[in-house]
Amino acid sequence: MKVALKALLLLAGIGLASVAGVVIYVVGTGVSARDRPGAIETFVARNVRNAAIAWRARTLSNPVERAPEAVADGRAHFADHCAVCHGNDGSGETEMGQGLWPKPPDMRLGETQRLSDGELFYIIEQGIRFTGMPGFATGTPEGEADSWRLVHFIRHLPDITDAELEEMESLNPRSPAEIRQQMLEEQFLRGGERDAAVPAPPHAHPGGPHD
Repeated sequence: MKVALKALLLLAGIGLASVAGVVIYVVGTGVSARDRPGAIETFVARNVRNAAIAWRARTLSNPVERAPEAVADGRAHFADHCAVCHGNDGSGETEMGQGLWPKPPDMRLGETQRLSDGELFYIIEQGIRFTGMPGFATGTPEGEADSWRLVHFIRHLPDITDAELEEMESLNPRSPAEIRQQMLEEQFLRGGERDAAVPAPPHAHPGGPHD
């Protein structure tokens, strides 16, 4: 009985110490999403992410053949939906990405590339709670096929070429200011005047161009 009580008190003490440590850390560092997490914080966040991935997803195999066409489709989808946070090259070095916490991982590196195809698919489809990663599942076979093609493209990121990156830039969503500037330039080339004849582009939400 005494041993059980001591064990219970020990566990309670460890729990209280852990909570106190978290509180002290948060008070000392703040909760800004712009700060780069330290090594301990990164380790904890990464392991919580891994633990959150459903076990059955880890063993899923990609049903879409890794053909050049599949990689190209994944590349176009990535440029239109994912690059605003992850960058065309998967580095995560974007204005949107660096404003998130945790920061998007550099998907060219081992931390991402060592994940199984099923784990990558699960993250794309379901997202990760308490991060900026949303879930993009549509509940349709077509949507799942798109996610599997994205997995193929993510595998290709360490070997992406300059030509591919240039192509992706043309597929990236543009801001209202960029749309208006292009319209003004086209009007100028046609000999028109830079006046109010060019309509303002539709309003864009600050959250980014996600469908």
